[in-house]
Amino acid sequence: MTARKSTMRKQAKITSKGQITVPRDVRRALGVQAGDHLVFESIGDEVRVRALKTKSAFSKYRGIGNPGIGCGRRNISLWLRGLRG
Repeated sequence: MTARKSTMRKQAKITSKGQITVPRDVRRALGVQAGDHLVFESIGDEVRVRALKTKSAFSKYRGIGNPGIGCGRRNISLWLRGLRG
């Protein structure tokens, strides 16, 4: 049995400023939100769009085992100072 890739076909209109609105289904498939970046790659006569991942895939889990402690060096230092008195 071979796996088939599902295809998605959506349209977007280009404004006079060269802007487009990425359809919701495409944003969901790419896992992007407002402020994220997309990469357009030209391969032969096709152009592929993919999400540019700048954050670690694990960043949303950082600090999950330590409720009340914010992420980052500064927050950890403040928490340690509080423990030490």
